[in-house]
Amino acid sequence: MKFLKINIACLFLVIMSCKETNKQANHNLQIDVYETSAKGNKLTKVSEFVKTDSLVTIKLNPKQTFQTITGFGGAFTESSAYLLNKLSKENRKKIIDAYFSEDGAHYSLTRTHMNSCDFSVSNYSYTPVEGDKNLEHFSIEEDKEDLIPFIKEAMAASTDGFKIFGSPWTAAPWMKDNNKWVGGKLLPEYYDTWALFFSKYVDAYKAEGIDIWGFTVENEPLGNGNNWESMHYSPNEMTNFVQNHLGPKLEADGKGDLKILGYDQNREHLKEWVDSQYKNEETSKYFDGTAIHWYASTFEVFPEELQYAHNKAPNKLLIQSEACVDAEVPVWEDDAWYWKKEATDWGFQWAPEEDKHRHPKYAPVNRYARDIIGCLNNWVDGWVDWNMVLDTKGGPNWFKNWCIAPVIVNPDTDEVYFTPLYYTMAHFSKYIRPNAKVIGLESSDNSLMATAAQNPDGTIAVVLFNQYKTPISISLSLNEKAIDISIDAKAIQTIVIPKS
Repeated sequence: MKFLKINIACLFLVIMSCKETNKQANHNLQIDVYETSAKGNKLTKVSEFVKTDSLVTIKLNPKQTFQTITGFGGAFTESSAYLLNKLSKENRKKIIDAYFSEDGAHYSLTRTHMNSCDFSVSNYSYTPVEGDKNLEHFSIEEDKEDLIPFIKEAMAASTDGFKIFGSPWTAAPWMKDNNKWVGGKLLPEYYDTWALFFSKYVDAYKAEGIDIWGFTVENEPLGNGNNWESMHYSPNEMTNFVQNHLGPKLEADGKGDLKILGYDQNREHLKEWVDSQYKNEETSKYFDGTAIHWYASTFEVFPEELQYAHNKAPNKLLIQSEACVDAEVPVWEDDAWYWKKEATDWGFQWAPEEDKHRHPKYAPVNRYARDIIGCLNNWVDGWVDWNMVLDTKGGPNWFKNWCIAPVIVNPDTDEVYFTPLYYTMAHFSKYIRPNAKVIGLESSDNSLMATAAQNPDGTIAVVLFNQYKTPISISLSLNEKAIDISIDAKAIQTIVIPKS
């Protein structure tokens, strides 16, 4: 009898222990983790984690919401389209699927140029006939061999579709006060003609089966050092053009739903532009948001300027419309280089002395990951890369303004190289979908960069970036559930949490 009592007692302890274990298991957060790292992971699903001396606790708060995501993606340029035309059908499809399919990066927000840009094969305009105020000779024939097929094949590869906004680098020289492709201003007598240009562009692309979502008014209205196609505006000149010409014209033509984004240059001057755009109800009426670039600094996100822009117009869009590793020839099939502090930008040599500190050497992956996370944590709702495809020289580019794209090709040998920048972009574009909400995130250590968003389907994506040389342990919690994981040295992770 004594023996039976002991066994009953043991059985009771075992049952209680099992209950406690199951209770603990119920508190484990269910997640999928995808990692890209300097050690070689490329959006690889990982399930084994190490324990380290450093522990960062991250607590998610989906009840605290910020901006609604518009999307992530890259730009359709003539340079990229020209290169795709030179590749085999298999590699062309491989690249387009990699960017736009659900199995790939699943891009959702894209940009293209109206008329030529520096990443065109030559200078061209849709309005080549001088004095054609009514644009009777308007034609997008130049785009039909390369840009339009690229866009249409991307549309076919995408399951959810994507938004496209157009950006002009310049009007045709005959509309400008200097009669040149580079620099100068739009003559006031052509303001209505230039507004008509936007409307005709939408109709022409619509006839090709492509819907345009919106525009930026002008790429880099402050100019680009008189290097390639450009047209200058002051903040008030752009506001006047939108308020009294472009906005009313689109509205009159039944295109009032198209998005108009002002500015479209570096964040350092953002305040003066949003002050002009959103001065009052009349000036704000036709602006749907503001577009920004990152070239003012390698590392500075300019959070104060971003916060200021949001606070000035909380219901307007704030979209990073262009970014790239500029002034660099691509490094071919050497993943390690993209994680090393070797790259330089235009400002490394050319920035004014007082701005040199903003342009040190940097690691390309770091620049992308740090900037996107920093933007998402400061009200930016869309982030668009520049060229999707370039060659081994960083072109083609009529001005020889060499840059790096996430995908590099050698058209002579029909070879394709997906750089680590491609996977870096995919960590955001693939898992943070349009109409997601950026949510609250508390971290015990901000040196581990982190951001989070809840998708419309209820899933949550957390993106982490460890720029340091040692792994970091992480305790991640959501509501009453938690899990312990780690992120490798020099790595980006996307943690996907299923709908609860």
